[in-house]
Amino acid sequence: MRISRRTPTEFFTHILLSFEKPVRWLFMSVGVYLAIIYSPFFNNSMEVVHEVYRSVIVIVIAWGLYNLTGSSSLFFNKVNSRFDLGIDDILVPFLSKLLRFVVVALTFSIVAKEFDYDVNGFVAGLGLGGLAFALAAKDTIGNFLGGIVIITEKPFTIGDWIKAPSVEGVVEDITFRSTKIRTFPQALVTVPNSTLANEPITNWTKMGKRQINFKVGVTYHTNQKQMSQSVWRIDHMLQEHDGIDDESIQVSFDSFGPSSLDILINCFTKTTHYGEHLKIKQDINLRIMRILEEESVQFAFPSQTIYVEQVQQKEINLEKEKQYSKS
Repeated sequence: MRISRRTPTEFFTHILLSFEKPVRWLFMSVGVYLAIIYSPFFNNSMEVVHEVYRSVIVIVIAWGLYNLTGSSSLFFNKVNSRFDLGIDDILVPFLSKLLRFVVVALTFSIVAKEFDYDVNGFVAGLGLGGLAFALAAKDTIGNFLGGIVIITEKPFTIGDWIKAPSVEGVVEDITFRSTKIRTFPQALVTVPNSTLANEPITNWTKMGKRQINFKVGVTYHTNQKQMSQSVWRIDHMLQEHDGIDDESIQVSFDSFGPSSLDILINCFTKTTHYGEHLKIKQDINLRIMRILEEESVQFAFPSQTIYVEQVQQKEINLEKEKQYSKS
């Protein structure tokens, strides 16, 4: 352990730590093996001892490789940076499980061969069993293929905020069968990969800027000059704002609403971080309130004007007129 901490590079340290426990077992196995060889009690069983010893060496090496190819290992990061393979967080768990499966399969094959077991027959049996398994577990295979589609097309990666018809939240993990997504109420939703692979997915993390779009309603008492000046000042304020992208600003007198004159405001914040986006939006709203206040423009709210006609009083007057005309 002390030696592994003094290595010149972090990667080499991780290799030694991966093989630390296997090497301990290796030393113990060598000691037992040497004790058995020089013991006078096992002369008739030396061939079995040799086979077990060789198998233990294979298992110890496989154990170290198994630890080294874990998803949390530095192995993938170092190989990716060294050869520029473009491996991202979504691909690491798949590669880790695949390499571990290969290590286990090769270890089993070598150990079985060491004891003169016919591996070819076993592989042929796996082929027939695999066919039966494929027919019985087509949904599982569909999820696996869906995971392959997600890896190759990369519509999202771990840590992305995505929205699909079935779920919305932040991607936490991707396995062979499913994808785990943490929703905003902090619930963990597990979605089969075949479902996600066949759904339209919106990746909000990939957006380059964040939209602000709303309407401001002012009263019908606003005259043409006040409206023109207010629209111009709001547009100028957005053009000069440090947090707003000045290439996509739209401010205009949009429509005559049922109870208001509507000013359309459409722009984008440079940041996509939701908290910073809200702060910029709040600052814009406060500045718009100040502009309208300075221009003596009032905000409108839904209202109705009711005209009440005094029908009963008119009928009384008509009756009086009739009486006077008869008299």
